[in-house]
Amino acid sequence: MLGGISLWQLAILLVIVVLLFGTKKLRNIGGDLGGAVKGFKKAMNEEPKEEDKKIEADADFSDTGSAEAKEQTKEEPKTDK
Repeated sequence: MLGGISLWQLAILLVIVVLLFGTKKLRNIGGDLGGAVKGFKKAMNEEPKEEDKKIEADADFSDTGSAEAKEQTKEEPKTDK
């Protein structure tokens, strides 16, 4: 094979990586990477919580209008007594 990587080249590369990093460090990296992938898959499968939906709704509202309008909606109406 002229353009591809052969089995021997992969084996040599694996030996060099193990010599550089050591098996313990490679095992730790693999465990961290696996945990990150599991966490990502779990987050992708979860339904958004009520708090997240409220934050999204607030973000949609805050993107429109002027800064003065935003401030007026945050303040309570003033009444004269």
